Amino acid sequence: MPILPEANLVPVFHHSVRSMLESSPGQPSNMPPVESSEGGSLTVEQAIANLTHPDLSLRYYAAWWLGKFRVSEPAAIDALIVALEDESDRTELGGYPLRRNAARALGKLSDRRAVSGLVRCLACEDFYVREAAAQSLGTLGDPICIPDLLWLLQDGVEAARPVSGRPHLAQPCEALVEALGLLAPGTEWQPEAIARIQPFLSHPVDRLQYATTRAMYQLTHETVYGDRLIQALAASDINLRRVALSDLGAIGYLPAADAIASSAAENSFKLFSLKGLLERQVREATPLSEAAIKVMDLMDSLL
Repeated sequence: MPILPEANLVPVFHHSVRSMLESSPGQPSNMPPVESSEGGSLTVEQAIANLTHPDLSLRYYAAWWLGKFRVSEPAAIDALIVALEDESDRTELGGYPLRRNAARALGKLSDRRAVSGLVRCLACEDFYVREAAAQSLGTLGDPICIPDLLWLLQDGVEAARPVSGRPHLAQPCEALVEALGLLAPGTEWQPEAIARIQPFLSHPVDRLQYATTRAMYQLTHETVYGDRLIQALAASDINLRRVALSDLGAIGYLPAADAIASSAAENSFKLFSLKGLLERQVREATPLSEAAIKVMDLMDSLL
């Protein structure tokens, strides 16, 4: 259903913006078959069954498919939780592809029964399993996992040291920091989260700097961090500008509205960033404020 109030209550509401603010409901259990990568059709029942298929590629695809189409049936959740412990699908370097996809899928299905299994994944030797688990725990929103997330940052900036011969850091610090920014505000772990996260503000990896800045704003609401993300919109790298747009949208930083609209990036990225600002305004203000209406006008100008 629409996130915003009905149109007759907000005469200035623009139809084009309304369409962007509609939520994306999960797939119903009676969803029609969807074409699979093998050219046939795949149903929910078949996808669940494929999680234990002898063909490892079908298992991997099934986990992705269940997350992609937001299949939140209990049987799907249960099967994906079991897949978090899979030992059969391993790469030559020791990775667990099925676990990765199962962890990512569970983060999209809004069922906190997955939290315990995802917490166990934080101890997996596979960096990408830990990363997917941290991302999904942040999305699921259960603060019970905060101590486990903090534990992975116990070595401070050493957790973000490069791993020789691998394209990643020692720990998935970006995902951990973002998850703590979502989960720790207002909890007993907030002071410790701030202390663990703050040192990464000066890390040489820009994406980690941005994630830390975003989390620090969520934890403190100090404008210095929101303003720092606005400054990041001037980065020379288009990919970093896109990341900054995403982070500003995630924190709903209203003073960034004009900078977002005029930033040197694709309109699609700017629209989704502004959407985040508008959604926060809608949650916090009824009726809509002039600032929210201005954001809608900016969005319409980009469509």
